[in-house]
Amino acid sequence: MKQLLMISLLTSLICANELKIKANLFNTDQKTGVSIFEGDVNIQKAQDELNASKVTVYINENREPTKFVAQGDVSFFIVTEEGAHYKGKSQEAIYFPQKKEYHFFRNVNLKQLDDNKEITGDEVVLKSIEGTAYAKGAEKEPVIMIFNLKEKEKEAE
Repeated sequence: MKQLLMISLLTSLICANELKIKANLFNTDQKTGVSIFEGDVNIQKAQDELNASKVTVYINENREPTKFVAQGDVSFFIVTEEGAHYKGKSQEAIYFPQKKEYHFFRNVNLKQLDDNKEITGDEVVLKSIEGTAYAKGAEKEPVIMIFNLKEKEKEAE
């Protein structure tokens, strides 16, 4: 019963959109404001979706979520405020709901589906309000950005 109450609380706190979290295991500590979801974790909010092995949710004294930390084979689909669609994967992701900012770490592959752009690196930050991204390579691996350019057909003379 306590688990269902905490999930309902999390659901009602995330803006006006419904937040749905599914997992095989759930633990919470109301004193510290930390909830842990483990095993085939799936989070859905509006069009956004995140999958991971483990997700830790941090809640402040006002019972508002301040940070989501996803670990282990993270995959995601994100739609920004401007309507850009991103799909990708990483080994860790941190989401800051107040800023609507995603930080992806280790073996990051981020594809912007609308513009056929792809970024791979060790750290990628996606700011969904501004529609901007930042990437950093690993110590021995550079950031790679791939553009799929469409060439205009030559006009017939």
